[in-house]
Amino acid sequence: MTPRLLLRAWPRGPTVAPCRTLSAGSGSGPYLQHSIVPTMHYQDSLPRLPIPKLEDTIRRYLSAQRPLLDDGQFRKTEQFCKGFENGIGKELHEQLVAQDKQNKHTSYISGPWFDMYLTARDSIVLNFNPFMAFNPDPKSEYNDQLIRATNMTISAIRFLKTLRAGLLEPEVFHLNPAKSDTDTFKRLIRFVPSSLSWYGAYLVNAYPLDMSQYFRLFNSTRIPKPSRDELFTDDKARHLLVLRKGHFYVFDVLDRDGNILSPSEIQAHLKYILSDSSPVPEFPLAYLTSENRDVWAELRQKLMQSGNEETLRKVDSAVFCLCLDDFPIKDLIHLSHTMLHGDGTNRWYDKSFNLIVAKDGTAAVHFEHAWGDGVAVLRFFNEVFKDSTQTPAVTPQSQPATTNSSVAVQKLSFKLNDAIKAGIAAAKGKFEDTMNTLTIDCIQFNRGGKEFLKKQKLSPDAVAQLAFQMAFLRQYGKTVATYESCSTAAFKHGRTETIRPASLFTKKCSEAFVREPAKHSAGELQQMVVECSKYHGQLTKEAAMGQGFDRHLFALRYLAAAKGMALPELYMDPAYGQINHNVLSTSTLSSPAVSLGGFAPVVPDGFGIGYAVHDNWIGCNVSSYQGRNPREFLQCVEKSLEDMFDALEGKSIKT
Repeated sequence: MTPRLLLRAWPRGPTVAPCRTLSAGSGSGPYLQHSIVPTMHYQDSLPRLPIPKLEDTIRRYLSAQRPLLDDGQFRKTEQFCKGFENGIGKELHEQLVAQDKQNKHTSYISGPWFDMYLTARDSIVLNFNPFMAFNPDPKSEYNDQLIRATNMTISAIRFLKTLRAGLLEPEVFHLNPAKSDTDTFKRLIRFVPSSLSWYGAYLVNAYPLDMSQYFRLFNSTRIPKPSRDELFTDDKARHLLVLRKGHFYVFDVLDRDGNILSPSEIQAHLKYILSDSSPVPEFPLAYLTSENRDVWAELRQKLMQSGNEETLRKVDSAVFCLCLDDFPIKDLIHLSHTMLHGDGTNRWYDKSFNLIVAKDGTAAVHFEHAWGDGVAVLRFFNEVFKDSTQTPAVTPQSQPATTNSSVAVQKLSFKLNDAIKAGIAAAKGKFEDTMNTLTIDCIQFNRGGKEFLKKQKLSPDAVAQLAFQMAFLRQYGKTVATYESCSTAAFKHGRTETIRPASLFTKKCSEAFVREPAKHSAGELQQMVVECSKYHGQLTKEAAMGQGFDRHLFALRYLAAAKGMALPELYMDPAYGQINHNVLSTSTLSSPAVSLGGFAPVVPDGFGIGYAVHDNWIGCNVSSYQGRNPREFLQCVEKSLEDMFDALEGKSIKT
């Protein structure tokens, strides 16, 4: 049950998170902005994530199961649910509620969710880490690799400085920006004590979001440990880690007083690194971060014992990891492969994020998922894009400083014994074998998007999700477990909830469009799409309000295991296994800074579907392993969208 990029806004379904205007910049200088409301002003008064009523969870679970099961299977699942609701489930639910009352500083899902990520032993590459790619700089001459890497690095450090100084605008979802996203409101709310500030925002229909994850953006790494990894942060470290051709370099980007190094010096150091002509090392250490976590934990122990402790500490504590690639990006598919996994030599997958800049200036963020969710990463991403393109620190005419980079830049060297070399070689083999099985493909549907669908009073997200249901039915003849990620950042320490887009409504509608379009008038087909949209809107709203069923059932199961109880029967029902085998794993994000995002399937026979509904077009980026055909799936998605647009325009469906 891997969560995915959760960039769904709160609380209105079809919008994406959070539709805030990027805050007013402050020109160059150490800070991106000077918020008059302190960054963490709302954190203490955020509402707590509710635990749904058990009967609501069971009702929602059965509704999600209905389209996936035949009558006989469904009756069995109903029996399991009844037994659970009146027996062990009731007991566990009461214990969960009591435990939650004792822990008001956090949410009921936070601990179990960290555990779910950190105890997973699979490689974090493909299984967990997603990517988001930046749009190019609108000024083409700024897309030079050195210029862009320098500007983005400085913007990222300015973000760090602004965040730590409490000057970053708080993350707020505005339902009525004319009232709440104003200087008048900000001047007023900053005097309301933190313990009450959320209520002040709520009165003007503004919803502050949880920012507890933000501190892990920087100086942070996931450290492999036997059976459970650890998140490590050292906010005292002042150096940047740069990877190029599998070599590791560090240099300070902040001085002792916490001031940012001058742009011309950072540019000089990066230029120096780009001029290093050393070939790729015979045993590139970075492969180890793509290994099974227990295997990597053991090899890391060996690295520490071989005298690499201090060097690894530099990697782990670095402000972030900048990856400079030595080739240009050929097309969107090449972009996805490069940013999602690359060749394994030039990423440190354990870092909270890798900022990747290719030879032609194409850039992306690849991030580790245990520490945080898409909302925090997208905010960072948007601010870095805005700052580096609107107030760039260096220009194509800028000259690097005449400084001695060979002294300032330290090239790290690792002592590798035979066991470690063998470990690297094995990791490389596994990595290459796995990547060879991954296919990625994408489409742009240009007939329309958000504008057209909203005129039809439809949720754009619901229509995209309905297209995936129709496409899978057309390609494989059935309805399967589907996962859509939804942020619960409107609550203290909220993480995500699952929207279950496959419903009786989507099943009926998909069958009508795919199997018997001629039997229905355009009006009837339109009506079915409207029903799907309404129901999807309801599910989205429920999920964003913490009223899904997935996290609640997950927490009850986690509690049973923690108490050493036998696994309740509900969880042994094959239908429970099946609904959590998410063949369609979907996630959306849209932002003026993002060109596309993507992730791998979460099951071997699944699709990983990153998508965005723009004003006048719909983009879809799909990955799969060998058992599935993403090109054909996308052709079916396109056909589904064409059919729906035809029906919405009152035309008959082409068979």
